[in-house]
Amino acid sequence: MKDINNQTAVSSKAIQVNGKWKQRILTFLFVMGPGIIVMVADNDAGAVSTYVQAGADYGLHLMWLLLLLLPITYFIQEMVVRLGIATGQGHAAMIYKRFGKWWGAFSLFDLLLVNFLTLVTEFAAIYLGLKGLGLEPLYAVPATAIAIIVLVITGSYLRWERTTVILCFLDLTWLLLAKMVSPDWSLVVRHTVVPSFPPGPLTPDLIFLIIAIVGTTIAPWQLFFQQSCIADKRLRFSDLKNARIDTIVGATCTIAIAACMMLVGNFATQNGVHFEDPAQMAIALTPMMGAFFQNAILLLMINAAVLGATTISLSSAWAYGEVKGWSHSLQKSFREAPGFYMVYASCVLAAAGIVLIPNAPLQTIIVSVQVLAGLMLPSAIVFLQLLLNDKELLGERFVNKPWNNWINWIVIIILFILSLTLAVQVILPNFLELVFG
Repeated sequence: MKDINNQTAVSSKAIQVNGKWKQRILTFLFVMGPGIIVMVADNDAGAVSTYVQAGADYGLHLMWLLLLLLPITYFIQEMVVRLGIATGQGHAAMIYKRFGKWWGAFSLFDLLLVNFLTLVTEFAAIYLGLKGLGLEPLYAVPATAIAIIVLVITGSYLRWERTTVILCFLDLTWLLLAKMVSPDWSLVVRHTVVPSFPPGPLTPDLIFLIIAIVGTTIAPWQLFFQQSCIADKRLRFSDLKNARIDTIVGATCTIAIAACMMLVGNFATQNGVHFEDPAQMAIALTPMMGAFFQNAILLLMINAAVLGATTISLSSAWAYGEVKGWSHSLQKSFREAPGFYMVYASCVLAAAGIVLIPNAPLQTIIVSVQVLAGLMLPSAIVFLQLLLNDKELLGERFVNKPWNNWINWIVIIILFILSLTLAVQVILPNFLELVFG
């Protein structure tokens, strides 16, 4: 009888532990979404081009930079998580409330402008990807734009989130493509954990690409998007731990996928393939790697651009709706929040239309995005840092700790220097050459 009682107790305890784990998993699955989406969506069309080009030009020598950026991206977005949960409001609304109309208008204008120009680059990638798949962009681009609008105008936050998370997980196909190019994994690990630079002098092109990698990994729209997303999902402080896990999972996936893009770009160069964009690379590698490899890269380009388009447009619509005092929630139907959805749809349709204009100055737009995003990023993070030190807003428990502030100010200073250098280099192409001889 004693043994039976002991077995029953152990069994009951096992069931209880199992139940707790089930509850924890279900709770995480409910909270999961904003962190994964904001991080993976940042590997958008511009990021694909940047990472692939880094691998093509410098092999594995910049892999360590991605590992270095992992904690930085997490620390920045973790602050957004705390702020969004504490206030239940978006980033644009908080800037207006805490810093006044002038700084609020400055921040909102910069965000909307950079977001729209970035949207144009997303649709430029969609154009190239669809063309590479043999589809007529004149019809396929508008169809894609309508699909991006329909994805959002459903009146259900969870429906949008689940669909978008599925698109995020499709990006893991890059892991398969990296395996297909069969890199020397011991070299990959070594270059990831041990910083190294390509042989030869430190050239302006190398400095520019390093700055571009940092700039494409951390973008201003991410701050606005994740905070509004958390507010719309109505997460609470009891969800903070899972929201942090969601963010670190997203950051890890993003960095891993970026590394795979570098490996594919390196493989192309090693096999004598020269290209101007990932679509050209995919087509050029077809005889060697097969149709699956080509179509996978083209579809991943389109998927990255679609993710970028929906998240960037939403960050604009949320921010504008917050400031205007409109109803601005994915929980509401189009009839309940017409202004919010019209801003979203207008951004998408206008960007798609510009791409279809013959001889549109897409390169000028891409350059403008780099300059404006570079100038906006440090100021956006400074606003975030100041808000996270507001005890009235967050309370003693969730306000930044001293070690948070030390890390964040160091990151802000580094980003400011890099962003300013990038902006000057784009405006004055010979700047880095003059500095480094």
